[in-house]
Amino acid sequence: MSTASSPPAAGADLRSGQLRNLIVATIASTVGFWAWTIIGPLSSRYAADMDLGAGQTSVLVAMPILVGSVARIPVGALTDRYGGRVMFTVILGVTAPLVLLTGIVGQQGNFPFLVVIAFFLGIAGTVFAIGIPFCSAWYERSRKGFATGVFGAGMVGTAVSAFFTPRLVAAVGYMGTHITIAVVVAAMAVLSWLILRESPAWSKPTEPVLPKITHAFTLRVTWQLCFLYGVVFGAFVAFSNYLPTYLGNVYDYDATAAGTRTAGFAVAAVIARPIGGTIADKVGPKLVTLASFAGTAVLAVIVALRPEEEEVYGTAFILMALFLGLGTGGVFAWVGRAAPAKDVGTVGGIIAAAGGLGGYFPPLVMGATYDPANRSYFVGLMLLAAFAAVALLLTFTVRNGGRVDTRSGT
Repeated sequence: MSTASSPPAAGADLRSGQLRNLIVATIASTVGFWAWTIIGPLSSRYAADMDLGAGQTSVLVAMPILVGSVARIPVGALTDRYGGRVMFTVILGVTAPLVLLTGIVGQQGNFPFLVVIAFFLGIAGTVFAIGIPFCSAWYERSRKGFATGVFGAGMVGTAVSAFFTPRLVAAVGYMGTHITIAVVVAAMAVLSWLILRESPAWSKPTEPVLPKITHAFTLRVTWQLCFLYGVVFGAFVAFSNYLPTYLGNVYDYDATAAGTRTAGFAVAAVIARPIGGTIADKVGPKLVTLASFAGTAVLAVIVALRPEEEEVYGTAFILMALFLGLGTGGVFAWVGRAAPAKDVGTVGGIIAAAGGLGGYFPPLVMGATYDPANRSYFVGLMLLAAFAAVALLLTFTVRNGGRVDTRSGT
C-alpha cells in the first residue's frame, strides 16, 4: 500500500495504470466465466442425447461450480503471493484445453466421464479470486468498491455463455463451438501475460500460503461475509446456470429461447454489480446489502407462485437479477475495507469460494425438489427467500459497513 513518505508519487503511479489493468482483468474474467458456464446452456442437449433425468442434469450443471468455488481459496492465496498477471495467465492457459476436452467427451455421450471433466472445468471460475485482490490493489481505499464492482461485471461471461453458446452450436456445430471458445480462452491467457501489470501498491509476501489461509479463517469478518456472499452470489450463479433448465421445465422454452432469457438475467445482474459497488463507496455497503436481500426475498416468493404471464415472471426475474447484482457489489465492497491489506486476496478467495459454493447446492436442491406433476420449483424458491431473510438479519451484525472517510488515506 502507499506509504506516508510519498503518497503523491504512489497515487500518480496508481492512476497511470488503473484503467488499463481494470479493463483487461474484467475481460479476462468475462472469458473465464464463459468457459466456466458452457455446460449450463447445453444442458437440454446433454439431457436429450444421454437420456438424463432432472437430478442427473442438475449434477452435471453443478459440477463446474463446485471446483470453481473451492479452488478459489488457494487461488486467492496464490494471487497474494505471485500476483494477478501470473495467475490469470496460468488459470486461463489451463482452462483452454479443458474446454476442448469437454467438447470431445460430450460428443461421445459418456455421462460419467463428462461429469469428471465438468468438475475440472470449474477451475475457470477461480478467475474471480484473482481479479479481486489484483484490481483492489490498483485503487485507493475510497474507490475499492468501484474497482471490485467493475471487475465483478466480468460475470457477464455467464450471459455471453447463455446467449452465444447455443447460437454458436447452431452456426458452427457442437465441436466447432468448443474449439472457438478454447481459442478465445487461450488468446486471453496470452494477452493477460503481455498487458497486465501489478499495482505499485502490491508487494510479494514472504510467508507461506497455508498459514495465510489459516489466519484468514480466524477473522470473524471472513465468516460473516462468506454467508452473505454465499447467498447473494450463489443465487446469481445458480440461476445463471440452472435457469435454462428451469424455463424449459416450467414454461416449455427451447434451448435458444431459454438461453436468451438467461442472458438477460445475467446482464441485469452484471449492470447492477458496479452500481452496487459504487453506491457502497458513497453510503456504505450495509445499506446496499440490506436492500439486496429484502428485494431478493420478496421476488423469490413471487416467482415461487409460478405466474403464467411472461410479463410477470420475466419482470420478477429481471428485478431479482438487479437486486442480486447490487448485493454482490455491496458485499464485496466490504472485503477491501474490512480485511487486512495483506490478506485481501486470501480473504477474498475464501469469500468468493463461499459464493461459488452458494451456487453449487441450489441446482441440486432445485432438481431434487422439482414437482414434475405441477411443473413447480416452489420448495427451492421458498428456501431462497428464507436464506435471503436470514442474510438480511445477519447484515446488521457486520462491522465497517458505513461510509469511508476519504481523508483516512488508501
